[in-house]
Amino acid sequence: MTSFGSKYLSSLLHLFYPHNCEGCGSALVSDVQFLCTRCIHRLPVTGFFNKAGNPVEKTFYGRLPVNHAAAVYYFTKASLLQHLLVQLKYKNNREAGYFLGRMLGHALANAERFAGVEVMIPLPLNPQKEFIRGYNQSALLCEGIREIWKKPVLINAVTRVRFTETQTHRNRLSRWQNMENVFAVTQPESLTHKHILLVDDVITTGATLEACGSSILEIPGTQLSVAAVGYTG
Repeated sequence: MTSFGSKYLSSLLHLFYPHNCEGCGSALVSDVQFLCTRCIHRLPVTGFFNKAGNPVEKTFYGRLPVNHAAAVYYFTKASLLQHLLVQLKYKNNREAGYFLGRMLGHALANAERFAGVEVMIPLPLNPQKEFIRGYNQSALLCEGIREIWKKPVLINAVTRVRFTETQTHRNRLSRWQNMENVFAVTQPESLTHKHILLVDDVITTGATLEACGSSILEIPGTQLSVAAVGYTG
């Protein structure tokens, strides 16, 4: 098909099957877009990736020895970011995960502090939740990151070995107690002497990441950094 024919067919399909911005519903020019430019600028960027001692890193002070930690956006209730994460986690909108992963990938690619990372690990999801959802949202984020930041992803190197109840309504101490002995490294040979990036969707108290990261750091020679889409502050 000629270039003109391809453009004509694309325009015709767009006329009958419009592709709309997930944020505001406005029509998008390209089918590969997820948000319009205006909505992308509505997402509140933290600027943490190039800042040592940022609030995300301080979350882990005295709890987990991370090399670097950051989140790309501030998370607040009733925000566009919350809408996108609800789409990802509860509405089967996988493209939301790929999009947010790409945004995270751009932040990582432009941060010299994270250049030493060798592999990425998505935070393992509760197996029951993953079965119901059909995917691990953190794994989708890693796929999006990898489109921009070419680092390998290890999906099954760490697993959840114990069922846990939701963390949503727990305080910091209760969250940590709920996460004790939840994670186990199942492929230690793939992590030995590696600098690992642990990826999650939103950082609140950091208890889940702390529990998972502690298991990873038991493997000889490992270093750990953390990255997330959102930070609640």
